[in-house]
Amino acid sequence: EAVLLEEVLTTLNDNMEREKDRGVCLFGPHRDDLGFDVNDMDAQTYGSQGQQRTTALSIKLAEIELMNIEVGEYPILLLDDVLSELDDSRQTHLLSTIQHKVQTFVTTTSVDGIDHEIMTNAKLYRINQGKIIK
Repeated sequence: EAVLLEEVLTTLNDNMEREKDRGVCLFGPHRDDLGFDVNDMDAQTYGSQGQQRTTALSIKLAEIELMNIEVGEYPILLLDDVLSELDDSRQTHLLSTIQHKVQTFVTTTSVDGIDHEIMTNAKLYRINQGKIIK
């Protein structure tokens, strides 16, 4: 563990000047690419767009559960137009999972297909020509 920490610190120090020159971080967990398999197949290569989105959302939901365990409360969840890439059953499952648990802001171009019960518990705001309409 101490060796790993030393390697990370060395890499950070070695890249510091290049990062300052470029104005971007060159090393860190945000630069990692994660791969996931669905039914023993690479999700990015062989998964449908819906499967890829479901995989990413599953990771995000696990992440917010971990934050709740560590901090004792859920973070605010922002979902920007993810529903358009999910079929109706996946939309319902996602929204049911977070309903009554996580304060969530969802952007979407259409509420068609969203379960009626979920919609009754939501506050809906429409934006028309840059103005918020309740």
